[in-house]
Amino acid sequence: MQEEQGDGVSRRGLLSLIGMTAGSAAMYQAMTSLGLAAESGYKGPVDLGGDPKGATVLVLGAGLAGMTAALELRQAGYSVQVLEFNDRPGGRNWTLRGGDRYTELGGATQTCGFDQGLYLNPGPWRIPYHHHGVLAYCRRLGVALEPFQQLNHNALLHNTKGFGGKPQRIREIKTDFQGHVSELLAKATQQGKLDEAVSKEDREILLQALKAWGALDKDYGYKAGEISADFRGYAKDAGGGLGAEPVPGEPIGLSDILGSRLWRSLQSFALYEFQTTMFQPVGGMDMIGKAFAAQLGGLIRYNAKVTRIQQGEGGVTVTYEDTTSPGSPLQAKADWCVCTIPLTVLSQIPIDVGAKMQAAIEAVPYASSVKVGLQFKRRFWEEDEAIYGGISYTDLPIRQISYPSTGYNLGGKGVLLGAYSWNGPNSYEFTAMDPAERVRRAVQYGQQIHPQYAAEFETGISVAWHRVPFTLGCAGDWTDEARAQHYDNLCQIDGRIVLAGEHASYIPAWQEGAILSALNAIERLHHRVIAA
Repeated sequence: MQEEQGDGVSRRGLLSLIGMTAGSAAMYQAMTSLGLAAESGYKGPVDLGGDPKGATVLVLGAGLAGMTAALELRQAGYSVQVLEFNDRPGGRNWTLRGGDRYTELGGATQTCGFDQGLYLNPGPWRIPYHHHGVLAYCRRLGVALEPFQQLNHNALLHNTKGFGGKPQRIREIKTDFQGHVSELLAKATQQGKLDEAVSKEDREILLQALKAWGALDKDYGYKAGEISADFRGYAKDAGGGLGAEPVPGEPIGLSDILGSRLWRSLQSFALYEFQTTMFQPVGGMDMIGKAFAAQLGGLIRYNAKVTRIQQGEGGVTVTYEDTTSPGSPLQAKADWCVCTIPLTVLSQIPIDVGAKMQAAIEAVPYASSVKVGLQFKRRFWEEDEAIYGGISYTDLPIRQISYPSTGYNLGGKGVLLGAYSWNGPNSYEFTAMDPAERVRRAVQYGQQIHPQYAAEFETGISVAWHRVPFTLGCAGDWTDEARAQHYDNLCQIDGRIVLAGEHASYIPAWQEGAILSALNAIERLHHRVIAA
């Protein structure tokens, strides 16, 4: 439930208004003052001092949580073994490139047809600057990073019911919305309607601020002219020689902006988790998983499907099968177990834990998400529309189109994230389709925003996370009520077993949550080992 302010405006509603009008910096300051924004809990390398006395640990899952645990435990002197379902490291830290084959639940198999050097990150695709744990391990493991362009003022906002379905530039909607709001607030201030809230001295400062921030003229009006054009752009840009004078654009009316609902997408740039600077690994997100795996060497056994987890006073026994040659069950034993298997999968595996942890494992549904990658013959978004990176937003079922943050202005082919849906009807609708139909729909919908799709599209690939065999969903989708009842029980050490992963964090669906959860779990486990 939203917490109410004295004036009846919810804290979340207040933050959305601040973010859409004042921008991300102002919203972050407001979030901090309300106690809602916090930096990542990463405080530096985990301290696992003391002798583990030859203890052995079995880590289930070679995603970032599992490999973080394995890396740190091995360094602390433990004997570690990792079992991983896939034939690669990383889990959801995953990149699809040309030649990769992927089979989803139901048996549909896709072969990625992207050209060399092009890829899709079907799972995590960006790293916020305040995810200190991920950034620290990238630095430690030598993973090169580059900027991820979240906000591009020249990208598009689109609503099928607004402006006749014609996409609008983010810079125009953002500036005009901000200008109109500033004009209204300036008028209210001049008319004395804020006297009870703002002192006389502050009123004068506020008016000056609104004039500068809202691109208002000397009469505190927002209208076409050089002042507004300096923010929203020009109908005709400045040139050289004869006829070079720029022509300011005509602002979009406030009523039109409100009716279009395009203002809803402006919060995507104000939210703390999406504020600049954001990063991505050079060459694909799986460079992080590969770097972890290179450090762990032969500790990871791939193609290992866990079928049972047992524990007793003497240790933990995990039964699994080799998916490349199924048949006789195999077993691995250790003193302790760090289990990072997604809860959707773990809930279907017999595991010897107490009733409270079992209930917690079964209490967390996973969010639905779908991504579609589309390769085009040329980078028309750059060549035709001057869109270099960033994201366009739409009310169409594809929800977003993200443009590559690399290879700017080089020409040649390119891959767009042609659809990214998160929970809700659109995501479930796409999940129900076969992979080829998802790609076809993404092209069909995207053509309403970029007509070039029809002539330029070459090939595509799609991932619906509820059909991904190793997760059965995208990420833990906690409710406040479920957290209150089950979260601590999920994270407690149960005998010789401790769980870790993004689902055991307050940063679900982010790699930072997986890493911080693993560090916390092994620190508590280590203290128990040392105390024994």
